[in-house]
Amino acid sequence: MTTLVCCLDRDSTVTTATGLTPPVVGWEAVRSLVTDVGLDDPEATTVNCLLEALRVTRDLNDSGTDAMVAVVSASPAGTTAPDRAVADQIDELAADYDLTATVVVTGTTDDERLLPVIESRLQVDGVDRVVVRQARDIESTYYLLKQFLADEELRTTVLVPLGISLLLVPALLLWFSPAVALAGLAALLGGAVLYKGLGIDEYVGRLPEVSRELLYSGQVSLVTYVTAAGLTIVGLVSGGIAVTPLPASLAPIVVAAFLHSSSPWLTGAAVTAATGRLLDRWIADEPLPTAMLSLPAGLLAVGIIARGFTGYLLTVAFTVGSVGLSPIQRLAVFVAGGTLVSLLGVKLATALATQPADAVSE
Repeated sequence: MTTLVCCLDRDSTVTTATGLTPPVVGWEAVRSLVTDVGLDDPEATTVNCLLEALRVTRDLNDSGTDAMVAVVSASPAGTTAPDRAVADQIDELAADYDLTATVVVTGTTDDERLLPVIESRLQVDGVDRVVVRQARDIESTYYLLKQFLADEELRTTVLVPLGISLLLVPALLLWFSPAVALAGLAALLGGAVLYKGLGIDEYVGRLPEVSRELLYSGQVSLVTYVTAAGLTIVGLVSGGIAVTPLPASLAPIVVAAFLHSSSPWLTGAAVTAATGRLLDRWIADEPLPTAMLSLPAGLLAVGIIARGFTGYLLTVAFTVGSVGLSPIQRLAVFVAGGTLVSLLGVKLATALATQPADAVSE
């Protein structure tokens, strides 16, 4: 029964530097890798990772545990996915040796992405991450800054928003007070951080591909999404026009007026988009769950109730035929109408809902 000390190399530093076919197994083989990889790139973190794997193996053997060291590395770029290549190597080691557990040695956070692959095949008794100590002087700081500037992703993420902010500072100070300029700068930097932190950049990057797929597939949702976007713009403009004459000191009234004017348009946009998705699934003969069928009615009910509450706050005149309603009566009518629409939507969705064939058989 043997414990495997596994050094992970997801960025294929070992295969690139030595040309060997992984996995590399055995004390002497891994020891020779230290020289080969170190001569190719003395600054590589993989060198320290290999040395740590050798040290862990020595300590385990000294404590009476039968341990062997191996290096698993991704194949050269373009051959196969790194995770799949490492998974195949772990399977090969498990088949060739009587392995019971493994101690994983990593050098970077990118290597740690392989941990689920290892854990799905062997029992992981420990994870040893190598952290290289650096001299904290001016020369090392300059070197790290130079490496930072060489990283394209970091440059676009950090330096571009910072540069735009610095360019806007003179313009803001020229036209506005220092307080407004500082607020605008903070808002810009905050927006850039949220844009990256929430993954909005990835969604925006996929948007052209998704739009192209919708256009070529002929889905109804393409038209409904465009219509919903137009209704949303009209609603926002309508709300802005409604609050223009109101003083900013009456913040609750301003918010209520904005929502009262824009809620019909925004409700129509939400209902249109939800209906488009529903029609796409219906045309494709896909299962129609109750939640999706009842979504348009639910959105419409929320819009009706929101319109009623904002109208109550603004005391907008409302009549039914020749009968005038007081604000509280009008609110009750809108709430009752929204609730009725929601109940009818749920009832209709329950009657029309379909389930996948395998779910029905179960």
